[in-house]
Amino acid sequence: MPVPERYAPTRSLSRVASATASPQTPLNPPRSELLQSIWAREWGMPKTFRPWQPEQTTLLPPSPSDWLSDDHQVYFLLDLVDELDLSQVLIPAQAKDPRGEKGFDPRMMTMLLLYAYCVGIVSSRKIERACYEDLAFRVLTANQQPDHSRISEFRRRNLDVLRDLFVQILRLCQKAGMVSLGHVALDGTKVQANASKHKAMSHERMLKAEKELEKEINVLIRKAEILDAQEDRRYGKGKRGSDLPEELRRRQDRLARIRQARKEMEAETAAAAARQRQQEAEEARSKASAAREADASAAEQADLDKKAEAATAKAKEARDKAIEAAENAGVEPPDLNPLAADAMPRRGLARKADGTPTRKTQRNFTDPESHLMQSGGSYLQGYNCQLAVDTDHQVIVAVGVSNQPPDVEHLEPMLERIVASAGGLPDVMTMDAGYWSEDNANACMDRSIDAYIATGRLPHGQPLPPKRGPLPRDADARTRMARKLRSKKGSALYAQRKAIVEPVNGQIKEGRGLRRFLLRGLEKVDGEWHLIAATHNLLKLFRFTRLQQQALVTATG
Repeated sequence: MPVPERYAPTRSLSRVASATASPQTPLNPPRSELLQSIWAREWGMPKTFRPWQPEQTTLLPPSPSDWLSDDHQVYFLLDLVDELDLSQVLIPAQAKDPRGEKGFDPRMMTMLLLYAYCVGIVSSRKIERACYEDLAFRVLTANQQPDHSRISEFRRRNLDVLRDLFVQILRLCQKAGMVSLGHVALDGTKVQANASKHKAMSHERMLKAEKELEKEINVLIRKAEILDAQEDRRYGKGKRGSDLPEELRRRQDRLARIRQARKEMEAETAAAAARQRQQEAEEARSKASAAREADASAAEQADLDKKAEAATAKAKEARDKAIEAAENAGVEPPDLNPLAADAMPRRGLARKADGTPTRKTQRNFTDPESHLMQSGGSYLQGYNCQLAVDTDHQVIVAVGVSNQPPDVEHLEPMLERIVASAGGLPDVMTMDAGYWSEDNANACMDRSIDAYIATGRLPHGQPLPPKRGPLPRDADARTRMARKLRSKKGSALYAQRKAIVEPVNGQIKEGRGLRRFLLRGLEKVDGEWHLIAATHNLLKLFRFTRLQQQALVTATG
């Protein structure tokens, strides 16, 4: 039986297309010279196209770089290798055992991560795929394709080096004249952690779940013992098993996770209480020492010495309790010293006076160091990421990450970080109402910074303070700052804040797609945030350099 034409196999899609086309209109001209002459006689000379031969042995030119324009960002990165100090990543790699398979050049891996973050590709698997499919990635890696596990491991192990790249690239921006520190805007943005807000449990629920799981485990163990005895009598010892052990193991694993999370929470609250007690003891000793130097009365000196001694004893007791809680949880002993000046604030877990957590204190199982934060009218499990942006070219001069939602505690650490990274303090700083406090206003004044901090919205029905006229002598710091913001100079400067720092947040989140961190833990997230800020400054430096070159070419004809 002949096969119907519609079911007959075809060798190419062109034959299928020609079968469905009109018989009076051929689709493609034939390739042979004889048929081409017949085609020309019957249909006229056909339109010619560029040669297309996918079956050729060499698809790409000898150098893939021939396919990229001379001003491509990849060449800028390749030239940047000599400008950056990558000894911290190169020397440890060279010191490894030379035997075995040769590894990828650490400088290439560093540039690969920088370029990937510049174009908004942060997933290690997507970076690996781009090394095969994207021509720019192939030029950058010299046609090498590291797998995603090596990319992820390199990023995880070299967070300190990647954090240092931010400072190096910032210094290059300063050298190019892109940073003046004349006006710096400070802002914080909430970024989702690699964790779900639903994977959390309060201390009260943990204790309740532990009791319930212990009861269920005891019931299952007793039931399993009864079934085992019955099956031993019926089938012989060890002849048949039960499904209960698997169910029992699942509950035991859940109980172990909950119990460990509870112990870690208790260790964290105990450490926070110990740090507070240590700070109170240092303040008490400082007051006693100041009174001794001021030749205070004997009674006053004795009273201050007694308070300092009591505070020291409480600090020692809290310290011992924190160390015991850490040992009980199986974690490293916490750092109980007061935070450094440039250290970002830590999340304050709700705790009792003795350092134990309250009933409602929660802990996330996926990323315990992240925190539930309000962002855009909703809540997310994430981190508070700080940015200090210079007004000249929107270059980031300092960054920081914390798990403390309010912004008010981040001003002084960010000032210290601006000095450390940019080498000085700005003349003018603008901040939104989240940073307002009298202490922050005084901190800026002490450092000779002309600060403009929004004081928040006025209550409904309350009139605006006058722009002119003498201030009352009893005017508080908030009133003085509100008057300063309503002045002509203050209004003009504060209006620039949104145009300085808000676009940077948009470029990071929308332009490069940062909606969620890949790494977990405060230290690793801080390294990833430094890497993101470094790539932002790198893009600014690349575009600034390209515009300068274009202007030079135009000027020289």
